[in-house]
Amino acid sequence: MTVLPEPTPTAPAAGQAVTPLSDAVIQAAVRDIINQTSYRDPTPVPKIGTALPVPQPGRPPMSQRATDISTVTLAAGAAAVPIGGSASLVLYTLGHVDPTALAIGAAAPVALILALGGLLRRVRGALPETHHHHYEGVVYQDQRSVQTKNTGVWAKTNNHP
Repeated sequence: MTVLPEPTPTAPAAGQAVTPLSDAVIQAAVRDIINQTSYRDPTPVPKIGTALPVPQPGRPPMSQRATDISTVTLAAGAAAVPIGGSASLVLYTLGHVDPTALAIGAAAPVALILALGGLLRRVRGALPETHHHHYEGVVYQDQRSVQTKNTGVWAKTNNHP
């Protein structure tokens, strides 16, 4: 095995010029670059809690209730666009027909809403009454889930507690 001599540490790398810089010169250059690229704001920073709120871009600052109402209003406005567009299309289409058809087309939504209101009143009257039972003492309540499987001739019922 051939033993090669150790390279000398002072030898420059191939293609590089020899520039003997001292540590003091390198540190001064680094400090100069840092000072040129940094800026320290000399104004004092206010203490936490005493600074006035700064308005941020976007929605203005408001209470949680006001934010909720604003969000609902925006959503309702966005939901009204397709309804208004379809109503405009219907009225535009009805504008090319006789005035009787136009009156019927304008009165139809109102009649539909009134009919739905009457139906809801009747359904509300047909609902069973609410019963409240008040007991004194120990009450045992047994609720079971009943499942019946009917396969034609035979029926099987399972009561699960």
